[in-house]
Amino acid sequence: MNQDINRAFERVSPELVQEAAGFQAAILADVAGRRGAMHGRISALRPRMTVAGPALTVEVRPGDNLMIHAAIALARPGDVLVIDGKADQTSALMGTIMMTACKQLGIAGVIVDGAVRDSLEIDEMDFPVFSVGTNPNGPTKNIGGRIGHPISCGGVTVHAGDFVLADADGIVVIEREQLASLIPVARKKVEDEARRIEQIKQGNTSASWLGAALRMAGVLKEGESL
Repeated sequence: MNQDINRAFERVSPELVQEAAGFQAAILADVAGRRGAMHGRISALRPRMTVAGPALTVEVRPGDNLMIHAAIALARPGDVLVIDGKADQTSALMGTIMMTACKQLGIAGVIVDGAVRDSLEIDEMDFPVFSVGTNPNGPTKNIGGRIGHPISCGGVTVHAGDFVLADADGIVVIEREQLASLIPVARKKVEDEARRIEQIKQGNTSASWLGAALRMAGVLKEGESL
């Protein structure tokens, strides 16, 4: 097999995927140090769409989807196709036919730093797709690329097998080796935020940290308050 196609990578486990899939992308991005979130140019075709799973990484030349077809053939059920399409919006890299094949094969969803088409049909399929937008132009199928290698997608480095989670807010990537350690931290953050929201609903709207932060920033002098 050509060295541009890497099959020998470890995926984040299905058990961890199931645990982590219950969190919002914002929660995971926060506990990961506010890093790992892709550029906002890549967003859900429809806000209700969500996807979580191990990344099957694909790099293509702008406007050419040959290697995406190859990746679909190599994908395992539960994989998320994460495609570096160089943020090109001049032609679509995928449409109904390819998305139908993905769904039939059990691929969890598609994240593409590029355009797609047939968006209404994809919506009716209820298959999760995140892209930089749509374009009716079709792609070529002439140029090689890479599968299973590190890519840059939405400004974030993604290794094959990393955990990706996407929702209405966007997409976050967590390194495979880090995910297990972040789950309890994410769980605690959810609990802390729920407690704070309940306090706010009961009338305690003041942020306890605000005064100190304003003094640190020089907005307030020592002893002053809002």
